[in-house]
Amino acid sequence: MQLDNIVTPTMIIDREKVTANIARMAEKARSQGIRFRPHFKTHQSTAVGEWFRPYGVKTIAVSSLEMAAYFAGHGWEDILVAFPLNLRQLDLVEALSARVRLGVLVESAPAVEALTSRAAQHLDVWIKVDSGSGRTGIDWRAGERALELWKAVSACSHLTPRGLLTHAGYTYSARSADEICRRYQEANQRMLALKMEVESAQSLPVEISVGDTPGCSLCAELGPVDEIRPGNFVFCDAQMLRLGACRFEQVAAVVACPVVALHPERDEALVYGGAVHLSKDYLIEDGLTKYGYVVLIGETGWTGPLEGAWVARLSQEHGVLHIPRAQLDRLQIGGLIGIIPAHVCLTVSALRRYMTTNGEEITTLYWA
Repeated sequence: MQLDNIVTPTMIIDREKVTANIARMAEKARSQGIRFRPHFKTHQSTAVGEWFRPYGVKTIAVSSLEMAAYFAGHGWEDILVAFPLNLRQLDLVEALSARVRLGVLVESAPAVEALTSRAAQHLDVWIKVDSGSGRTGIDWRAGERALELWKAVSACSHLTPRGLLTHAGYTYSARSADEICRRYQEANQRMLALKMEVESAQSLPVEISVGDTPGCSLCAELGPVDEIRPGNFVFCDAQMLRLGACRFEQVAAVVACPVVALHPERDEALVYGGAVHLSKDYLIEDGLTKYGYVVLIGETGWTGPLEGAWVARLSQEHGVLHIPRAQLDRLQIGGLIGIIPAHVCLTVSALRRYMTTNGEEITTLYWA
Protein backbone atom coordinates (compact mmCIF):
# COMPACT_ATOMS: atom_id res chain seq x y z
CA MET A 1 0.00 0.00 0.00
CA GLN A 2 1.11 3.56 -0.69
CA LEU A 3 1.03 4.62 2.94
CA ASP A 4 3.50 7.49 2.48
CA ASN A 5 0.84 9.32 0.46
CA ILE A 6 -1.71 9.25 3.30
CA VAL A 7 -1.73 12.54 5.21
CA THR A 8 -5.36 12.73 6.44
CA PRO A 9 -7.86 10.07 7.58
CA THR A 10 -8.27 7.74 4.61
CA MET A 11 -10.35 4.61 4.21
CA ILE A 12 -8.54 1.72 2.54
CA ILE A 13 -10.33 -1.27 1.05
CA ASP A 14 -8.95 -4.64 0.01
CA ARG A 15 -10.45 -5.48 -3.40
CA GLU A 16 -9.78 -9.21 -3.07
CA LYS A 17 -11.70 -9.34 0.20
CA VAL A 18 -14.51 -7.24 -1.25
CA THR A 19 -14.99 -9.50 -4.26
CA ALA A 20 -14.78 -12.61 -2.08
CA ASN A 21 -17.56 -11.17 0.09
CA ILE A 22 -19.66 -10.44 -3.00
CA ALA A 23 -19.08 -13.90 -4.44
CA ARG A 24 -20.04 -15.59 -1.17
CA MET A 25 -23.36 -13.75 -0.78
CA ALA A 26 -24.25 -14.01 -4.47
CA GLU A 27 -23.70 -17.77 -4.46
CA LYS A 28 -25.75 -18.18 -1.29
CA ALA A 29 -28.70 -16.41 -2.88
CA ARG A 30 -28.30 -18.21 -6.23
CA SER A 31 -28.12 -21.66 -4.65
CA GLN A 32 -31.46 -21.02 -2.89
CA GLY A 33 -33.19 -19.52 -5.92
CA ILE A 34 -33.41 -16.06 -4.37
CA ARG A 35 -32.85 -12.77 -6.17
CA PHE A 36 -29.77 -10.90 -4.94
CA ARG A 37 -30.40 -7.15 -4.78
CA PRO A 38 -27.38 -5.76 -2.87
CA HIS A 39 -27.81 -2.46 -1.09
CA PHE A 40 -25.32 -0.05 -2.63
CA LYS A 41 -25.62 2.49 0.21
CA THR A 42 -22.58 0.87 1.86
CA HIS A 43 -19.97 1.49 -0.84
CA GLN A 44 -21.81 4.32 -2.71
CA SER A 45 -19.44 3.99 -5.66
CA THR A 46 -19.97 3.15 -9.32
CA ALA A 47 -16.45 1.72 -9.45
CA VAL A 48 -17.19 -0.79 -6.69
CA GLY A 49 -20.62 -1.36 -8.21
CA GLU A 50 -18.93 -2.77 -11.30
CA TRP A 51 -17.29 -5.46 -9.14
CA PHE A 52 -20.75 -6.98 -8.62
CA ARG A 53 -21.55 -7.55 -12.30
CA PRO A 54 -19.35 -10.65 -12.82
CA TYR A 55 -21.45 -12.37 -10.16
CA GLY A 56 -24.68 -11.90 -12.08
CA VAL A 57 -25.98 -8.88 -10.17
CA LYS A 58 -28.47 -6.88 -12.21
CA THR A 59 -30.78 -5.49 -9.52
CA ILE A 60 -29.71 -3.08 -6.78
CA ALA A 61 -31.09 -1.19 -3.80
CA VAL A 62 -30.18 2.34 -2.81
CA SER A 63 -31.14 4.61 0.08
CA SER A 64 -32.19 7.77 -1.74
CA LEU A 65 -33.47 9.02 -5.07
CA GLU A 66 -30.23 10.95 -5.53
CA MET A 67 -28.31 7.70 -5.19
CA ALA A 68 -30.70 6.06 -7.65
CA ALA A 69 -29.98 8.81 -10.19
CA TYR A 70 -26.22 8.37 -9.67
CA PHE A 71 -26.29 4.64 -10.38
CA ALA A 72 -28.84 5.01 -13.17
CA GLY A 73 -26.32 7.24 -14.89
CA HIS A 74 -23.82 4.37 -14.84
CA GLY A 75 -25.85 1.63 -16.45
CA TRP A 76 -27.91 0.16 -13.62
CA GLU A 77 -31.43 -0.40 -14.92
CA ASP A 78 -33.36 -2.04 -12.05
CA ILE A 79 -33.15 0.09 -8.90
CA LEU A 80 -35.16 -0.05 -5.70
CA VAL A 81 -35.13 2.98 -3.42
CA ALA A 82 -35.27 1.24 -0.03
CA PHE A 83 -36.57 4.27 1.86
CA PRO A 84 -40.20 5.44 2.24
CA LEU A 85 -41.34 7.69 -0.57
CA ASN A 86 -40.64 11.40 -0.04
CA LEU A 87 -43.59 13.21 -1.59
CA ARG A 88 -41.48 16.35 -2.13
CA GLN A 89 -39.39 14.47 -4.70
CA LEU A 90 -42.10 13.24 -7.05
CA ASP A 91 -40.57 15.15 -9.97
CA LEU A 92 -37.39 13.11 -9.56
CA VAL A 93 -39.43 9.91 -9.24
CA GLU A 94 -41.07 10.65 -12.57
CA ALA A 95 -37.77 11.51 -14.25
CA LEU A 96 -36.05 8.36 -13.02
CA SER A 97 -38.97 6.07 -13.85
CA ALA A 98 -38.62 7.18 -17.48
CA ARG A 99 -35.01 5.93 -17.53
CA VAL A 100 -34.93 2.75 -15.44
CA ARG A 101 -37.13 0.18 -13.77
CA LEU A 102 -37.67 2.03 -10.51
CA GLY A 103 -39.06 0.62 -7.29
CA VAL A 104 -40.41 2.77 -4.46
CA LEU A 105 -41.72 2.09 -0.94
CA VAL A 106 -45.10 3.15 0.41
CA GLU A 107 -46.76 2.67 3.79
CA SER A 108 -49.65 5.13 3.65
CA ALA A 109 -52.66 6.04 1.53
CA PRO A 110 -51.38 9.60 0.85
CA ALA A 111 -48.20 8.17 -0.70
CA VAL A 112 -50.20 5.92 -3.02
CA GLU A 113 -52.56 8.75 -3.94
CA ALA A 114 -49.60 10.98 -4.79
CA LEU A 115 -48.10 8.33 -7.06
CA THR A 116 -51.45 7.76 -8.72
CA SER A 117 -51.88 11.42 -9.55
CA ARG A 118 -48.32 12.38 -10.43
CA ALA A 119 -46.22 9.47 -11.70
CA ALA A 120 -46.76 9.23 -15.44
CA GLN A 121 -44.20 6.48 -15.98
CA HIS A 122 -44.31 2.87 -14.82
CA LEU A 123 -43.29 2.21 -11.23
CA ASP A 124 -42.81 -0.88 -9.09
CA VAL A 125 -44.37 -0.33 -5.68
CA TRP A 126 -43.43 -2.20 -2.50
CA ILE A 127 -45.32 -1.96 0.79
CA LYS A 128 -42.97 -1.21 3.68
CA VAL A 129 -43.59 -3.53 6.63
CA ASP A 130 -42.38 -3.34 10.21
CA SER A 131 -41.57 -6.97 11.04
CA GLY A 132 -40.27 -6.17 14.53
CA SER A 133 -37.70 -3.36 14.38
CA GLY A 134 -40.12 -0.58 15.28
CA ARG A 135 -38.54 1.95 12.92
CA THR A 136 -41.23 2.46 10.27
CA GLY A 137 -43.62 0.57 8.02
CA ILE A 138 -47.07 -0.90 8.59
CA ASP A 139 -47.27 -3.44 11.38
CA TRP A 140 -46.89 -7.01 10.13
CA ARG A 141 -50.19 -7.85 11.83
CA ALA A 142 -52.07 -5.13 9.90
CA GLY A 143 -53.28 -7.36 7.08
CA GLU A 144 -56.32 -5.25 6.30
CA ARG A 145 -54.23 -2.12 5.93
CA ALA A 146 -51.73 -3.90 3.69
CA LEU A 147 -54.55 -5.18 1.51
CA GLU A 148 -56.05 -1.69 1.18
CA LEU A 149 -52.72 -0.32 0.00
CA TRP A 150 -52.24 -3.25 -2.37
CA LYS A 151 -55.66 -2.70 -3.95
CA ALA A 152 -55.05 1.03 -4.30
CA VAL A 153 -51.76 0.40 -6.11
CA SER A 154 -53.34 -2.30 -8.31
CA ALA A 155 -56.09 0.09 -9.40
CA CYS A 156 -53.57 2.39 -11.11
CA SER A 157 -52.43 1.31 -14.59
CA HIS A 158 -48.90 2.68 -14.30
CA LEU A 159 -48.21 1.19 -10.85
CA THR A 160 -47.26 -2.44 -10.30
CA PRO A 161 -47.57 -3.85 -6.76
CA ARG A 162 -44.45 -5.98 -6.31
CA GLY A 163 -44.68 -7.17 -2.75
CA LEU A 164 -43.87 -6.66 0.91
CA LEU A 165 -40.50 -5.30 2.03
CA THR A 166 -38.86 -5.26 5.45
CA HIS A 167 -35.54 -4.72 7.16
CA ALA A 168 -35.18 -6.87 10.27
CA GLY A 169 -32.90 -4.32 11.92
CA TYR A 170 -33.44 -5.79 15.36
CA THR A 171 -30.92 -8.52 14.47
CA TYR A 172 -28.26 -5.87 15.18
CA SER A 173 -29.14 -5.88 18.87
CA ALA A 174 -28.93 -9.67 19.20
CA ARG A 175 -26.41 -11.18 21.62
CA SER A 176 -25.45 -14.30 19.66
CA ALA A 177 -25.45 -15.85 16.21
CA ASP A 178 -28.31 -18.14 17.25
CA GLU A 179 -30.36 -15.17 18.37
CA ILE A 180 -29.68 -13.37 15.08
CA CYS A 181 -31.02 -16.33 13.12
CA ARG A 182 -34.03 -16.67 15.40
CA ARG A 183 -34.91 -13.03 14.85
CA TYR A 184 -34.27 -13.24 11.11
CA GLN A 185 -36.47 -16.32 10.78
CA GLU A 186 -39.13 -14.79 13.01
CA ALA A 187 -39.27 -11.72 10.76
CA ASN A 188 -39.52 -13.93 7.68
CA GLN A 189 -42.38 -15.95 9.16
CA ARG A 190 -44.22 -12.73 9.99
CA MET A 191 -43.74 -11.54 6.42
CA LEU A 192 -44.94 -14.88 5.08
CA ALA A 193 -48.10 -14.71 7.19
CA LEU A 194 -48.85 -11.22 5.88
CA LYS A 195 -48.12 -12.31 2.30
CA MET A 196 -50.58 -15.20 2.58
CA GLU A 197 -53.25 -12.89 3.97
CA VAL A 198 -52.86 -10.45 1.08
CA GLU A 199 -52.63 -13.17 -1.57
CA SER A 200 -55.76 -14.88 -0.28
CA ALA A 201 -57.80 -11.75 -1.02
CA GLN A 202 -56.57 -11.07 -4.57
CA SER A 203 -55.02 -12.92 -7.50
CA LEU A 204 -51.63 -11.25 -8.02
CA PRO A 205 -48.49 -12.87 -6.56
CA VAL A 206 -46.92 -11.10 -3.60
CA GLU A 207 -43.12 -11.09 -3.24
CA ILE A 208 -41.12 -10.77 -0.04
CA SER A 209 -37.94 -8.68 0.13
CA VAL A 210 -35.69 -8.73 3.23
CA GLY A 211 -32.46 -6.97 3.88
CA ASP A 212 -30.30 -7.23 6.99
CA THR A 213 -26.65 -8.26 6.70
CA PRO A 214 -26.44 -10.21 10.01
CA GLY A 215 -29.34 -12.49 9.11
CA CYS A 216 -28.34 -12.93 5.47
CA SER A 217 -24.75 -13.67 6.50
CA LEU A 218 -25.26 -16.07 9.40
CA CYS A 219 -28.40 -18.02 8.58
CA ALA A 220 -27.79 -21.06 6.39
CA GLU A 221 -31.38 -20.97 5.09
CA LEU A 222 -32.53 -17.61 3.82
CA GLY A 223 -36.15 -18.66 4.17
CA PRO A 224 -39.36 -18.16 2.17
CA VAL A 225 -38.28 -14.90 0.54
CA ASP A 226 -37.94 -13.73 -3.05
CA GLU A 227 -35.00 -11.35 -2.65
CA ILE A 228 -32.35 -10.28 -0.16
CA ARG A 229 -30.87 -6.77 0.15
CA PRO A 230 -27.79 -6.91 2.40
CA GLY A 231 -25.33 -4.03 2.09
CA ASN A 232 -22.82 -3.98 4.94
CA PHE A 233 -21.48 -7.45 4.06
CA VAL A 234 -19.42 -5.99 1.22
CA PHE A 235 -16.93 -4.29 3.59
CA CYS A 236 -17.97 -5.47 7.10
CA ASP A 237 -17.14 -3.45 10.23
CA ALA A 238 -16.80 -3.55 14.00
CA GLN A 239 -20.53 -4.08 14.54
CA MET A 240 -20.47 -7.12 12.26
CA LEU A 241 -17.40 -8.48 14.05
CA ARG A 242 -19.02 -8.08 17.45
CA LEU A 243 -22.14 -9.90 16.24
CA GLY A 244 -20.10 -12.71 14.73
CA ALA A 245 -21.69 -11.92 11.36
CA CYS A 246 -18.25 -11.94 9.74
CA ARG A 247 -14.74 -13.16 10.41
CA PHE A 248 -11.84 -10.77 10.71
CA GLU A 249 -10.51 -12.10 7.39
CA GLN A 250 -13.66 -10.74 5.73
CA VAL A 251 -13.22 -7.18 7.01
CA ALA A 252 -12.34 -5.37 3.81
CA ALA A 253 -12.11 -1.76 5.01
CA VAL A 254 -10.10 0.17 7.59
CA VAL A 255 -9.51 3.88 8.11
CA ALA A 256 -5.84 4.88 8.24
CA CYS A 257 -5.44 7.72 10.75
CA PRO A 258 -2.31 9.76 11.54
CA VAL A 259 -1.09 9.42 15.13
CA VAL A 260 -0.65 12.91 16.57
CA ALA A 261 -0.04 12.30 20.30
CA LEU A 262 0.66 9.50 22.79
CA HIS A 263 -0.45 9.53 26.43
CA PRO A 264 0.98 6.40 28.06
CA GLU A 265 0.11 7.69 31.54
CA ARG A 266 -3.55 7.03 30.73
CA ASP A 267 -3.19 4.28 28.08
CA GLU A 268 -4.35 6.53 25.27
CA ALA A 269 -3.31 7.72 21.83
CA LEU A 270 -4.74 10.65 19.92
CA VAL A 271 -5.33 10.33 16.18
CA TYR A 272 -6.45 12.67 13.46
CA GLY A 273 -9.73 10.91 12.83
CA GLY A 274 -12.81 12.12 14.65
CA ALA A 275 -16.57 12.12 14.33
CA VAL A 276 -16.47 13.97 11.00
CA HIS A 277 -14.51 11.05 9.57
CA LEU A 278 -15.80 7.97 11.38
CA SER A 279 -19.30 9.17 12.37
CA LYS A 280 -20.48 8.78 15.95
CA ASP A 281 -22.09 5.39 15.53
CA TYR A 282 -20.85 2.89 18.08
CA LEU A 283 -21.22 -0.55 19.62
CA ILE A 284 -21.50 -1.63 23.23
CA GLU A 285 -19.13 -4.37 24.35
CA ASP A 286 -18.51 -5.44 27.94
CA GLY A 287 -20.44 -2.38 29.04
CA LEU A 288 -18.11 -0.05 27.13
CA THR A 289 -18.95 2.28 24.27
CA LYS A 290 -16.63 1.63 21.32
CA TYR A 291 -16.54 3.64 18.11
CA GLY A 292 -14.31 1.11 16.39
CA TYR A 293 -11.52 -1.42 16.79
CA VAL A 294 -7.81 -0.66 16.39
CA VAL A 295 -5.46 -2.48 14.00
CA LEU A 296 -1.88 -2.05 12.85
CA ILE A 297 -1.47 -1.33 9.16
CA GLY A 298 1.54 -1.91 6.94
CA GLU A 299 2.51 -2.12 3.31
CA THR A 300 0.80 -5.51 2.90
CA GLY A 301 -2.43 -4.87 4.81
CA TRP A 302 -3.59 -4.86 8.40
CA THR A 303 -3.27 -7.10 11.43
CA GLY A 304 -6.02 -8.48 13.62
CA PRO A 305 -7.52 -6.07 16.19
CA LEU A 306 -5.05 -5.04 18.89
CA GLU A 307 -5.99 -6.79 22.12
CA GLY A 308 -7.56 -4.42 24.62
CA ALA A 309 -7.63 -1.49 22.16
CA TRP A 310 -10.60 0.46 20.84
CA VAL A 311 -11.76 3.94 19.85
CA ALA A 312 -12.93 5.31 23.19
CA ARG A 313 -13.98 8.91 22.44
CA LEU A 314 -14.62 11.10 19.43
CA SER A 315 -15.01 14.81 18.94
CA GLN A 316 -15.00 16.69 15.67
CA GLU A 317 -11.43 15.98 14.51
CA HIS A 318 -10.08 14.10 17.55
CA GLY A 319 -10.13 10.35 17.96
CA VAL A 320 -9.04 9.06 21.37
CA LEU A 321 -7.89 5.45 21.34
CA HIS A 322 -7.67 3.32 24.45
CA ILE A 323 -4.52 1.23 24.00
CA PRO A 324 -2.76 -0.72 26.79
CA ARG A 325 0.63 0.78 27.62
CA ALA A 326 2.49 -2.30 26.36
CA GLN A 327 0.83 -1.85 22.96
CA LEU A 328 1.53 1.88 22.81
CA ASP A 329 5.20 1.10 22.21
CA ARG A 330 4.19 -0.12 18.75
CA LEU A 331 2.94 3.36 17.78
CA GLN A 332 4.89 6.45 16.92
CA ILE A 333 3.86 10.05 16.51
CA GLY A 334 3.65 10.79 12.81
CA GLY A 335 2.85 7.18 11.99
CA LEU A 336 -0.46 5.63 10.95
CA ILE A 337 -2.88 3.44 12.86
CA GLY A 338 -5.88 1.64 11.42
CA ILE A 339 -9.47 1.78 12.68
CA ILE A 340 -12.24 -0.66 11.82
CA PRO A 341 -15.19 1.72 12.14
CA ALA A 342 -18.28 0.80 14.11
CA HIS A 343 -20.54 1.37 11.09
CA VAL A 344 -18.74 1.48 7.77
CA CYS A 345 -21.74 2.79 5.79
CA LEU A 346 -21.69 6.04 7.74
CA THR A 347 -17.90 6.25 7.47
CA VAL A 348 -18.13 6.07 3.67
CA SER A 349 -20.71 8.87 3.74
CA ALA A 350 -18.46 10.97 5.95
CA LEU A 351 -15.24 10.49 3.96
CA ARG A 352 -16.87 10.45 0.49
CA ARG A 353 -13.90 8.73 -1.17
CA TYR A 354 -11.45 5.95 -0.38
CA MET A 355 -8.61 3.98 -1.91
CA THR A 356 -7.74 0.35 -2.58
CA THR A 357 -4.68 -1.39 -1.18
CA ASN A 358 -3.21 -1.00 -4.69
CA GLY A 359 -3.52 2.77 -4.53
CA GLU A 360 -6.56 3.17 -6.79
CA GLU A 361 -8.74 6.11 -5.75
CA ILE A 362 -12.45 5.35 -5.43
CA THR A 363 -14.89 8.27 -5.50
CA THR A 364 -18.50 8.10 -4.36
CA LEU A 365 -21.81 9.75 -5.01
CA TYR A 366 -21.11 12.70 -2.75
CA TRP A 367 -17.56 13.43 -3.91
CA ALA A 368 -17.18 16.73 -5.77
